[in-house]
This record gives sequence, C-alpha cells and structure tokens, in this order.
Amino acid sequence: MNATASALSQLKQLTTVVADTGDFERMEEYQPQDATTNPSLILKAARQANYQALVNQAKLAHPGMKPADLVDYILVAFGLEILKIVPGRVSTEVDARLSFDTQATIHKAKHLISLYESHGIDRKRVLIKLAGTWEGIQAAKALEAEGIHCNMTLLFSLVQAAACGAVNATLISPFVGRITDWYKAKLGSNWSDTANGGANDPGVTSVKRIFHYYKHFGIATEIMGASFRNTSQILELAGCDLLTISPELLGELQLSTATIEKKLNASNAASALASENISPLKLDEPNFRLQLNNDAMATEKLAEGIRNFCIDTEKLEALLSK
Repeated sequence: MNATASALSQLKQLTTVVADTGDFERMEEYQPQDATTNPSLILKAARQANYQALVNQAKLAHPGMKPADLVDYILVAFGLEILKIVPGRVSTEVDARLSFDTQATIHKAKHLISLYESHGIDRKRVLIKLAGTWEGIQAAKALEAEGIHCNMTLLFSLVQAAACGAVNATLISPFVGRITDWYKAKLGSNWSDTANGGANDPGVTSVKRIFHYYKHFGIATEIMGASFRNTSQILELAGCDLLTISPELLGELQLSTATIEKKLNASNAASALASENISPLKLDEPNFRLQLNNDAMATEKLAEGIRNFCIDTEKLEALLSK
C-alpha cells in the first residue's frame, strides 16, 4: 500500500467507504460510495441554518400535513440531495417506533420507496434501514422478496447478524462504537485502552466474528461496520465489505498518511470460527429471542438504540410543527 497516499484513499482500496451523516454538504469532499442516515443524524442536520430552506420547502409542499407524516418527506428530501453526491446508495430509516410491528414496518418501507420512485430514483439506490428485532428481520424478508433492499441496523450480536443473513437482507450495520461503550462502562476502572483497544476492542472483535461467520457459511449479506468512536476501530476492520464513517473521522483519515493493512480476510474464516468453536446458529423465533436475551450487551444496546431513535424522531416532529 502506498504510504504517501492518505489513509482514506488507502482504505478505499480495501473497503467500500460510506459517509455516515445527513449533512450532505460535508460529505462531498470525501467522495464516499454510499451514505447512511438515521433519525438522529437527520434531526442534527435539520436544525442547521443551511438546511432550513430544504426543510421549509418540504413543509410548503405539503401544507397541513401532520408532522408524523411530514417526517417521511423530510427523510426523502435529504436522501435525494445525498444521491446527487454519492454514486451508490442512500440508507433511509423506518420510524423506530415500528420496530416491533412487522406489517407496519413493511407498509412504511413501501411508502418511503414510493416517495423515492416518484422522484425517478431506482429502488436499487435506496436501502431501507430496519432495526434488528425479530419483527424487523421478518419485515426485511418480505421486503427483499419484492426487490426492496434493507440495511439492518442497531445490530449488536452474532444471532442478529445470522438471522438477517438467513432472510437475505442486503446489508447489516453492526454498531462497533456502541458495543465498546457498553464494555467500557461495564469494566469501569478496569478498562485499559492498551488491553481492550486495537484488535482486542470488543466492538471490533464482534464485527470480525460476524465477518468470519458470513464468509465461512456463504452468506451473501454485506457487512458494514458502523458507529465508530475513533480511527483505530476503523483501521482494524479494513477489508470489511463496507464501513460507514462520520465526517469527523473521514477528515482524520484524509489527513493521515499511515500505512493501512488489510485486517479482514475471508480466507481466514474457517480457522477463526474453529478457534472460537462457533457453529451454525438456530434461528427460529424462540431460539433467536433466547440467544438475544442471553446477551446482556446486545439486549441493552438494542433497546437503548430504539428508545433514542424514537426520542429523536419525536424531536424532529416537534421541529416540523413550528
């Protein structure tokens, strides 16, 4: 790898780089392939003065519409602008309050796709983000069968990943940084950046385990590491299918000239799984729920993530009601 090239350009040779933001004006300089959004990111962008015209335009186009319905048009308005910048796909999230309602999730996903298609956007360029609950995964199964591609988010465990792969979800987004946050809080003063960082970072090792499981068992679902806290976590996952990165961390990688090495290799999958004694998981509903329940970190972070996205969706609705 050319050490004089930026770390970002080197990383792009190993992994598809995705921008994790609703602030589309910032992503252009980093030339990502795709972009991801979520309610929190869109709320953050919608509060910025430079995006008020976009928000107001959506409100004016739909006078009298309830804020809860207008949110979909705001999400798509940002998505349309993002698609003018990225050559690939944008991820748009279904209302997190529907995370435990399969049919309502399917209905909302189809509505979002119809809004994109009404603007001439091919559905292949849109990933519908769904929470990695049992209900969300079943919604993905139905949607994928109709050619609506899904990005399974709030993903913290191997059983969630395996279940998403079993229904042929297009992509999963394991949340690296939030996994690390949980273990850091759990260990408290016993946490060591030296012992628990780098290749041993619990968020990093979780994605590695999923990567090896998918590659060994021939699961076609793409893996996109997400929710990074630092560039070390990103570089430890060089070679992952995709990585979605905030503008702040993209900027750090752009300024760095460190030599980047490929850390994830499909050829290592069999030996990695054997060393951890991992075999195919039982993925019917009772086993899924039990395995997820028995993983305290995944259970707590999934619940917390859904709660926080619900809160930010309500804040976005409040913003639109003004």
